[in-house]
Amino acid sequence: MASTPVGKKLNEGKTKQIFELADQPGLVLVQSKDQITAGNAVRKDQMEGKAAIANKTTSSVFKLLQESGVKTAFVKQHSDTAFIAAHCEMIPIEWVCRRIATGSFLKRNPGVKEGYRFSPLKMEMFFKDDANNDPQWSEEQILAANFNLAGLTIGKCEVDIMSRSTVAIFEILEKAWSTLDCTLVDMKIEFGVNVKTQEIILADVIDNDSWRLWPSGDRSQQKDKQVYRDLKEVTPEAMQMVKRNFEWVAERVQLLHDSQVNGRVVVLMGSTSDMAHCEKIKKACTTYGIPCILRVTSAHKGPDETLRIKAEYEGDCVPTVFVAVAGRSNGLGPVMSGNTAFPVINCPPLTPDWGAQDVWSSLRMPSGLGCSTVLSPDAAAQFAAQIFGLSNHLVWCKLRASMLNTWVSLKLADKKLQDCCI
Repeated sequence: MASTPVGKKLNEGKTKQIFELADQPGLVLVQSKDQITAGNAVRKDQMEGKAAIANKTTSSVFKLLQESGVKTAFVKQHSDTAFIAAHCEMIPIEWVCRRIATGSFLKRNPGVKEGYRFSPLKMEMFFKDDANNDPQWSEEQILAANFNLAGLTIGKCEVDIMSRSTVAIFEILEKAWSTLDCTLVDMKIEFGVNVKTQEIILADVIDNDSWRLWPSGDRSQQKDKQVYRDLKEVTPEAMQMVKRNFEWVAERVQLLHDSQVNGRVVVLMGSTSDMAHCEKIKKACTTYGIPCILRVTSAHKGPDETLRIKAEYEGDCVPTVFVAVAGRSNGLGPVMSGNTAFPVINCPPLTPDWGAQDVWSSLRMPSGLGCSTVLSPDAAAQFAAQIFGLSNHLVWCKLRASMLNTWVSLKLADKKLQDCCI
């Protein structure tokens, strides 16, 4: 991998270099540097090993986002200090998302106390211009700039997509960090236009320069670059402390991938004639990383066996969501719901002839039963995922990214339609 032929340098920033890959058109090599800066490089120092730490961090973050379903430029890690990415023309805007008021926000908004919590998130945009200290821009200024990158003009649709994506990306990473009792205070990201597809995607890097992280929500324990910004004097001892913080983050970012889905969906079908319907549920469960088991049992014809199967999945301490697939008179879902404390979802395979009448056996429950009814197999799997997402961040992140992707696809479809009508 490390022998990939590197072509000419395309760009160089304060902390990284971008090279074209001679034998892989459309891809670039993002090479990190051992340099740390603050205040648009007013303060600048070498930190041995920073390139490897930053690359490890950003590779882990992008993998987490991609596994969730967020589109990014990241392709794969190339070496200790570099990764391969899709070639993008970068949009010169930093998108900053804030959960807690601190830092420059307090200077620009006197009177706001540090620690003020933004719900919903506070979004700010800054034009990348070192000479003018990256001035804050409004949406109207971005639109007036009429940026054209890789053949794509950045208009209202594109700005809306970046704004909505920034919030989703922040919420996904915030959710992940919360599992380690670490507060994601704020974050800056950048987008690019893929030169091959003209698609706006998350690009650049997300490393410990990109955010503020407060373990246990305590600023005095901060682990991000603010520690370096706050140094009164840069000494070898101080730089070692900064490096240890960066290493702390790089190690823990990898832990965000470790959570396994501690749960399963058990689909109970009244007959193998319902198999196609059940396979759709199973396929949809796999997209959320949730194991799904298919069983055949009839609450009418073999209630003892139905309850035996139920007990089988209650006895091993694995959180379970039961999905009852029974057409005609659905006794399966209600019997399960009346005999287990686990969630039960009815997903009856309705037919054109008697479906309108049959569905009432799933909807009209005796008192004391709490099973829900969802007609679509995909939606039944999604509902189960939402239940598991309450306690598993990886499932929640996939649900959150799916919401974003659905919104973006509708936005692009509307833009395409409007372009056709003009």
